[in-house]
Amino acid sequence: MGLYPKGFDLSLGRITRLLDTLGNPHLRLPPVIHVAGTNGKGSAVAFSRALLEAAGYTVHVHTSPHLVRWHERFRLGDPGGGRIVDDDVLADAVRRVTEANAGQAITVFEILTAVTFVLFSEHPADAIILEVGLGGRFDATNVIPEPAVSVIMPISLDHQSYLGDRVELIAAEKAGIIKPRCPVVIGAQEEEAARMVLIETAERRDCAYSVYGQDFLSFEERGRMIYQDNTGLMDLPLPALLGRHQLANAAAAIQAVRTAGFTIPEHVVETAMASVEWPARMQRLIKGKLVDLTVPGSEIWLDGGHNPGAGLVIAEAIATLEDRNQRPLFLITGMINTKDPVGYFQAFTGMARHVYTVPIRSSGAGIPHDELAIAANEAGLSAEPVHSVENALKILRDSWDKSEPAPRILIGGSLYLAGDVLSDNGTPPQ
Repeated sequence: MGLYPKGFDLSLGRITRLLDTLGNPHLRLPPVIHVAGTNGKGSAVAFSRALLEAAGYTVHVHTSPHLVRWHERFRLGDPGGGRIVDDDVLADAVRRVTEANAGQAITVFEILTAVTFVLFSEHPADAIILEVGLGGRFDATNVIPEPAVSVIMPISLDHQSYLGDRVELIAAEKAGIIKPRCPVVIGAQEEEAARMVLIETAERRDCAYSVYGQDFLSFEERGRMIYQDNTGLMDLPLPALLGRHQLANAAAAIQAVRTAGFTIPEHVVETAMASVEWPARMQRLIKGKLVDLTVPGSEIWLDGGHNPGAGLVIAEAIATLEDRNQRPLFLITGMINTKDPVGYFQAFTGMARHVYTVPIRSSGAGIPHDELAIAANEAGLSAEPVHSVENALKILRDSWDKSEPAPRILIGGSLYLAGDVLSDNGTPPQ
């Protein structure tokens, strides 16, 4: 564990040393769309991929963290759509990177980032979408000298122990991916302080930049998504990803892909909005082992959002569902100990009938489920700790009053928990 420590050790010295030993594969890449932010960066990645693939481009995609298997972090572009890297190809890249590191101290994420650049440099593609792991300035992905575009999605409080306890400090860290004279797209920002930090950084580094709400925007009108920028307007289907916040995420991706120099006609954007997928982000579970344990007719939603900002947009998406079809809402929640559980739960005050708190099997940093129940109580919610998601679903099923509509169940609070659920349900990302 001294060689590959868990957690974060924010620095670029180790990754640049390793990449130099490997022949600097990060300097032999197709155009890179580099995406940072507290919330929405995964959705921006998914929309960007959908847009480029619908237009016929081949796209490599790096995401973090994975949900079920490490392979998910590395999607290699292929004509007709990308594929998660094969076992033997990934194993060979990991072996070569490990040998090049020659036993020197380094973090797991840095090793995986070097693997990303090795894989993406050795397989041809038209574009790369590169998601930041943590922060931006000292994130291991931030060795790309000239991205085709740097994208900063919504910023809010998260990872305060690493990035700062004020939103403008966090914004300054995220703005670290902005490179001199390289284009920048700034997604929807709830906090004006964050927005101003990003704009000031772009101006200081002599970057052309576009800002959501100023240079481009989106809104819903008559059940359609309207996107508008300085070139005109598009009348599009609503995104397949649920929630009003996804309109702004989609708009940022459209702007980013166009800014990066790719031609995306309106009919391609229409296809992308309808086909976009992103596991564990308001993902409805229709079938599987866990689904079979629920009250017949239940709606089960899975979302890995894990901070107060994410809680707000998830609650808003649930409220939209409630407007269409009223059902009692139950939460099954697990969180890790770097998060703000009370802030997350407060978004659901007055909405959720009851919360079942669960431990997270795949993370040693999970908040004990009894403590998490207390946090839900502090937020004004009725809550009880149970041993597992399976246990919660069985309790709910066995106690259900059949005179009521079947419940709406939101499982969330952590991407680690979401990964466990997808694995246990038998529906891992493909």
